[in-house]
Amino acid sequence: MCKKDSASKNPQIKSLAKTPTDLPSNSKSVKNLSTKKRVFSGIQPTGEIHLGNYLGAVKNWVDSQDEYENIFFIANSHSITMPHNPKELESSTYKLAAMLLACGIDTQKSALFVQSAIDYHPALAWILDCNISMGDMGRMTQFKDKSAKSSAQKASVGLFNYPALMAADILLYEVDFVPVGQDQKQHLELTRNVAQKFNRDYGECFKIPNPLIQKVGAKIMGLDNPQIKMSKSQKGENHAIFLLDSPEVITRKIKKATTDSAREIVFDENRLGLYNLLCMYEIFSEQSREAIEAEFAGKGYGELKSRLGDLLVESLRPIRERYDEIMREKGYIKQVLESSADKVRPIAKATYERAKNLIGLV
Repeated sequence: MCKKDSASKNPQIKSLAKTPTDLPSNSKSVKNLSTKKRVFSGIQPTGEIHLGNYLGAVKNWVDSQDEYENIFFIANSHSITMPHNPKELESSTYKLAAMLLACGIDTQKSALFVQSAIDYHPALAWILDCNISMGDMGRMTQFKDKSAKSSAQKASVGLFNYPALMAADILLYEVDFVPVGQDQKQHLELTRNVAQKFNRDYGECFKIPNPLIQKVGAKIMGLDNPQIKMSKSQKGENHAIFLLDSPEVITRKIKKATTDSAREIVFDENRLGLYNLLCMYEIFSEQSREAIEAEFAGKGYGELKSRLGDLLVESLRPIRERYDEIMREKGYIKQVLESSADKVRPIAKATYERAKNLIGLV
């Protein structure tokens, strides 16, 4: 389903290059100065961000920064559970940070850090590992899906234990909410279960996080196959529009997008290809469906694709330009990430120390 939306406006580097906002803990160990609910979200540094990622997740993060106390992290430790190129992982981590900043993540309002910068993530994951049964871990469908690509025998133990690290990521920061998609729902349930079990067995330690039900957003489908969601893992050069695509590439991909043989341009969910294009037009033009249908009355797909291509080029241009500007300042990216990590580390430390003491570690 579509939602009217607009491309984010991005501040200048000089306005972002300030110390991130304080994000104190909700626990008694670190005084909480914020009355906002705390939300925790993460993204892996694998592949480029495409239009579906942006409208379905990243833009929601940007738009929620005044409403919530947000902690965003780049889940690079999760990325090593699968075969990878170390240099590419390092590079893609900084590129993702630059892209999130370019999209509008403001580190005066939110924290943005790299998972591996805080040692308490794997430390707490081990404690949780020792409190999750093999049966519960074995029921996680993501391990089955990912290990099937090679074979369960060749899959890493890290991939099997992935949910424990994800639980540690969440529980360390005493969050109120975690935005979850369908593929992560099971992991949040495991997180809640192990936190409740630990609290019962050893004493009050973890805050129990709740799923955050996002406002209905845009579900962008593949340009070449509108029956599946737009994905960076799908093959085909015309499947997805990436935020860093050049104007020429965006225009070409839209022109080649799958439609149908009917002529009338209307919002009809049964006409998947057309509906997908009209959803994009609705979001970025900020027009009503009635106005859009009137605009294209008597016109063909060529006109729709031409105008949509131009609209996307202009809407994404500020993000591309901002990204290029940030990438020229690698020191700035590192400073932003390190500063945010310094702000949230005391929260993680307090949670880990509680768990460590309660379970009897010295």
